[in-house]
Amino acid sequence: MSRRLHWLVLGLALLVGIGAGAAIAVVRSSDAPGAAPPSLPQTIGSPQVDPGAKLSGAAPGFALTDQFGKPVSLRSLRGKVVVVSFNDPECTTICPLTTTALLHAKELLGPAGQSVQLIGIGANPEATGVDAVRAYSRAHRMMHKWRFLTGSLPELKRVWRAYGIAAAVVQGEIDHTPATFVIDSRGRYSRLYLTEMAYSSVDQLGYEMAQSMAALLPGHPQLRGAPPSGAISLLGPRKAVTLPRSGGGVVRLGPGSGAHLVLFFDTWETETSDLSAQLEALNRYQSLAARRHLPPLVAVDEAGVEASPQALPQFLRSRPHPLAYPVAVDADGRVADGYRVQDSPWLELVSGSGRILYYADLAATGWPSTQALIHRVHEGLARAGG
Repeated sequence: MSRRLHWLVLGLALLVGIGAGAAIAVVRSSDAPGAAPPSLPQTIGSPQVDPGAKLSGAAPGFALTDQFGKPVSLRSLRGKVVVVSFNDPECTTICPLTTTALLHAKELLGPAGQSVQLIGIGANPEATGVDAVRAYSRAHRMMHKWRFLTGSLPELKRVWRAYGIAAAVVQGEIDHTPATFVIDSRGRYSRLYLTEMAYSSVDQLGYEMAQSMAALLPGHPQLRGAPPSGAISLLGPRKAVTLPRSGGGVVRLGPGSGAHLVLFFDTWETETSDLSAQLEALNRYQSLAARRHLPPLVAVDEAGVEASPQALPQFLRSRPHPLAYPVAVDADGRVADGYRVQDSPWLELVSGSGRILYYADLAATGWPSTQALIHRVHEGLARAGG
């Protein structure tokens, strides 16, 4: 079973004397497959993107090891704006959203971004080796874009306590606080951000972070590009949507396109599973579905958190066997959020009217066999009276 982050943020309480850390209340969500995932609003607006909490006081020091095996301390980064994000190197939920937002924020600064150092600190008690932070950095093509730090478990625990980070194994899964701290060039706290599980608001979060970084840089550089629009309209299963298909053409989902089995995924899942083999195994479902008049399978790549626009086509070209089902591209995350995706990979059975009949968090439960999947599909259709 893959280890992943899956927190819902309940609130934030700053302790007296922030140097001792921030106390952040969190709770873990359920992984059990069901008839429908937790409901989400049909729009995500600026209020749902954390604008950051203003902090003050000296940031706690640390001395850890990066993905290249080199020592890094907060003191050694004095003179730069430092952005410290706590990430599980085996995460398939919020962490990739956070790191995508961080990279976007630095890009928005243009040349001024050279005065910003992105730092990740491992937040998985069971993946503390340099190989773990290196694997995450490689999978997300961030090897030379940040320093992802780790250390012995006692060393990491001291840093977690200092920054108020909860990190633990809960019912076999890794849970931690999805916190990112912006620290000024003198080593003092400036702002704290919490990432939400929302693919479509990653660019907005990046813009918020970039603004706080720019405010700490000499001359307060202007950000590149226009700020993201306020409200984001989500594209859920009750809305007809046409997505570009990888390799050419389009894929239609929603009312008028019939029932579908929809798989949301990202190519960086190769870090935690044999993604290629699992996708090819679904060819058998597609073949049986055509013969047994079951809903066809459509895969959707969450392109907004891929390492580059080339990641998906390169991955598909490298497969030894072609996929028997279409792979659509969700460029801005509005479909993933509209379908209430909470992890990657994530599977849903959707009726022709847009009702979610079955869902499974495959990162938590594992990939089903063909027969198990067909059984789940039949169960879902029976619940719908189909």
